Order: sequence, then structure tokens, then C-alpha cells
Amino acid sequence: MIQSERAHLHVAARSHPGMTGKQNEDCYAVSSYVVGVDDDTPALFAIVADGIGGHRAGEVAAEMAVDYISEAVGKSDGKNPKEIMQRAIQAASQIIFAQATKKSDQQGMGATCACAWVIGDRLYTASIGDSRIYLMRGNHIQQVSTDHTWVQEAIEKGILTPEQARDHPNVHVIRRYLGAPQPSEVDFRLRLEKGENDSQAEKNQGARLLPGDKLLLCSDGLTDLVKEDEILQAIRRAADKHNKGLGALVDLANQRGGHDNITVVLLAVPDDGQKPKKKKSRSLIPWLFGGLFVLLALAALAAWLVFDFQIPVIFPTPTSPTSQTAQTAQPAPPLLFSSPTAAQATPVPPTATWTPLPTETPSATFESGPTYTPWPTNTP
Repeated sequence: MIQSERAHLHVAARSHPGMTGKQNEDCYAVSSYVVGVDDDTPALFAIVADGIGGHRAGEVAAEMAVDYISEAVGKSDGKNPKEIMQRAIQAASQIIFAQATKKSDQQGMGATCACAWVIGDRLYTASIGDSRIYLMRGNHIQQVSTDHTWVQEAIEKGILTPEQARDHPNVHVIRRYLGAPQPSEVDFRLRLEKGENDSQAEKNQGARLLPGDKLLLCSDGLTDLVKEDEILQAIRRAADKHNKGLGALVDLANQRGGHDNITVVLLAVPDDGQKPKKKKSRSLIPWLFGGLFVLLALAALAAWLVFDFQIPVIFPTPTSPTSQTAQTAQPAPPLLFSSPTAAQATPVPPTATWTPLPTETPSATFESGPTYTPWPTNTP
């Protein structure tokens, strides 16, 4: 793909370390492209990663994940999004694990990731861990990704209700993450409707986005404290001021404790997202007939004046109708964002509407690697 300075979707992003004094271990990036030299289809790739591990290792793992996966996607031809993301994510996992084995202070580090790749108006997603992707369409919000956590498995087996899961001690026990000794399976389930089985959800890859649709990628620092309906209300209230809506979400999470890093990335399909219809070219035939009629009328008038009043007449030289000059739209500033730790991205300033607030320099405060808890059983 070829990198582009202008995204075909509206983009906004915010990241905050939270209220506990913890360094920001979240990392994100958004990159825009056209598919190729002979294919000007626009494409946009967004990723959010949440680091796990101690001694700044979580920050390192999240940054490595964002950098490697974004670069791999950008260098691809975009022809098989699912296969491209699977190779990139699993390779990033192996690279993180190899790095962790080399340095004692990075042992046990890992990261979650949530990826959204929009090619034209087609959506492709991939995820590992508990960072989430939401689709907002009209008055409805749907979590399209699936958490890879102990409590999610307990919910699926009927051991816990979603309400019980929110405050369960194992709520942050992750079953899949980047940096595991054996690369975790990448999840391509794209749940557009509640109740879809796994096969149906995976077949949704490449679903068509509609004008006005919004995608939200976020770390668990938001979803632990803010409910789905509150996310929808905050984004809807902000209307087209999407950065304001994200700011409201971050503020709400911080008001409720802000016990973790909070990162949110919003991709919005313009309301006029349909491809503009080509203007019909104006035919020259009406001009020709109109011009001929004017000439005949002038000739008749001149003949009448000459023969009846003997007045010399100088005929005007007929002019051809001037063509309208097409108005060339000035390119808008690029909408390319990344968190400060994303080395691969050199963000180009966005429009005034989309300028994200600066975020603090991330670092990790975890003192140990991920905790492992036995798989849930069917016994409540």
C-alpha cells in the first residue's frame, strides 16, 4: 500500500495515564493509505495495544506491537486483510517473546491488541486480549470484538452474569496476549449482532460500513469504568466534535477512579460517505441550436434595417459559450495519529477539529508478569 496524508474517515484519539500515578503503558497508531499505484481505494489501519508486565516492560511490549503490526500492514498489498493481520500479529508476538527472554527486567512482558482495518467502506478486525472494538450505528452500540479473559469464558459457560463479571476478582486475568511462549490465536470474530455464533461472526469480516457509522477502539481502562450506553451517549452528544466526545469518556473514567491507563481511538464514516455521483456532462447540441437561432434572428433584423432604413449594421462576432471552470478542492490537512511511543508513526498535524491532546510519556509500574488463573468450570 502507499501511505497517504489524508484519511477517508474522521479520526480522533485520546490517551491518559489515569489517576493512580501509574505510567501510561497503552500505545496506539492510526495510518492512512491508498491500496496501490493502480488502485486509489483509500484504506485506514488503527491499532490500540495495552502493555502488561513490570519494570516498564508493558510499555515496551505495547510499543513493539504497534510498531511492528502497523509496519507489516503498511508494507502489504492489502489484498487479503485477514491473512496479513494474522501473520503480522503472530510475528509481533514472537518478537516480543524473544525480546523478553534477552533482558531480565522485561521477562513476562506482553500486550493486548485491537486492530481495525477499513479498506474503502469494508471493515476487517483482529484482536488478542481484552482491548475492545465497538461499532456505533444510529442509536445502537455493539461490541464487535470478544474479550479473551477468564470472566468472559465464565459468562459464556453460564457461570457468571455480565453484571457479576464486572466486579469479579479475575476480571483482569487474560487468556491470550502478545508475547506468550506459544503465539496466541488471533481472533477474527466480528460480532455485528448479539447471539451470533463464532462461524457467523467470522464470516462478517469485510462487512460494509454505512455513512455515520463510528468505530471505537479502546483499552480496558475505559470499559472497566464506563458502560456501553454511556459510551454511545458521550459520542452522540458531541455530534461531529469527536475529540470532545472522547474527552468526556476519559473524564468520566477518571471521575470513577481512573485506576488504569485509558486510551480511545475513534474512526467515523462521514455522513456523506457515499461516493459522489459523477456530474453529467452538458451536451453541446442545445448551445449549437441556441447560437444558430440567435444568428438567424440577428440576420433577419439586420436585413430589415438595411433594406427598410438603409442603416449600415456591423454584425457582432458570435462567441462560443464559455465552459465552467472546475473548482479544485484544496487538500485538507492529514488525519494521521499515533501515541507518543509509537516509533513508526511520524504524525502529521490533523485538522483543528481532530487535534488530539498531548499524552504523557508512557512507562510501566507493574512489578510482575501476567497472572494465570485456572480455567472456569461449569460449577458456579
